Amino acid sequence: MIASLSLPRVLRVGRGAAGELGDVITGLGLSRPLVVTDGFLTGTGAAERLAAPLRAAGLHPYVFSDTVPDPTTDSLAPGLKALHEHEADVVVGFGGGSPMDTAKALALLGVQGGSMRDYKAPRVNHGPALPVIAVPTTAGSGSEATQFTIITDSANDEKMLCMGPAFLPLAAIVDVELTMSMPPRLTADTGIDALTHAVEAYVSRKANPFSDGLALTAITTIGRHLRRVYADGADAEAREAMMLAATQAGIAFSNSSVALVHGMSRPIGAHFHVAHGLSNAMLFPAVTAFSVPSAPGRYADCARALGVASDADGDVRAADKLVDALRTLCHDLDVPTPQGYGIDRDTWTGLTPLMAEQALASGSPGNNPAVPTAEEIQGLYADIYA
Repeated sequence: MIASLSLPRVLRVGRGAAGELGDVITGLGLSRPLVVTDGFLTGTGAAERLAAPLRAAGLHPYVFSDTVPDPTTDSLAPGLKALHEHEADVVVGFGGGSPMDTAKALALLGVQGGSMRDYKAPRVNHGPALPVIAVPTTAGSGSEATQFTIITDSANDEKMLCMGPAFLPLAAIVDVELTMSMPPRLTADTGIDALTHAVEAYVSRKANPFSDGLALTAITTIGRHLRRVYADGADAEAREAMMLAATQAGIAFSNSSVALVHGMSRPIGAHFHVAHGLSNAMLFPAVTAFSVPSAPGRYADCARALGVASDADGDVRAADKLVDALRTLCHDLDVPTPQGYGIDRDTWTGLTPLMAEQALASGSPGNNPAVPTAEEIQGLYADIYA
């Protein structure tokens, strides 16, 4: 099998790396960045701290801060207006997954026009698009290194997967100092998101030796550090380890694929406005239990990498230990069920057929070791509710 691999051209990783953003922009021959961020990072002064050195370096940044969690097609309109008015030649996504997803979408629409629905999976988008530089402030989405963006259609609440090299950042700046203030809930949700990326990349039907190595390394690192950083957000060593693991997991799944957890997670986020990492966490143990019989060896490798099984365990036993470990992890990190989150049972049940349809339409379930039917997906949604 020949694996087709894609990574950002430039990766700056380490403490203080954000201070090199100006050098990266200048080195790429660019000068008019649109910094796409959110109101929180603007309010804390973080966006200005990123932009001020750019102005001092003779660049001409403009900060657009009106992104929303789980960006929608409607939320892209003001960003697109800002991009054109500023005559931007590069888009900087600064924040968590939502600002980075927004930046990727604006970079494509700013050149090609049209609607994001025109670019959703299964279409593979090759460009043209403006270059994107991703500067993550959370350790989870991995979006800084992926060729995917997720945009919700405002007309019908469909969370659309859009993919292809056009969405791959040209450069990524991974600076742990930007994650030190994450609160425990966000730390947990983004950490489980990264673990889901790594496990799904490894068990995906599109897995390859390149993605395998990164995925297993990320799983090991997350297993050693996620509980630590959840318990103590000031644990700088654990923060740095989680930041690197999130990027490694992002590269892994960008070059293999995610699978059933993500396929089922997106509709939950779209219809019930549950954060992406949290909806993944709600699904992760049950979907893994469903999938294990179809690839016990691969899941056993994940269990051993996570540190919950040994070589002495047979593959079936090790894979079962992984399911148990995921249940315990979600308990330890206070992951609620949909019911515990406050979602009404009748509304959940009523939307389950549509969510199953949307999950399958995304294509991600087709990468799963056990490819589910719509009825099986509905059954999984029912299983995780309470």
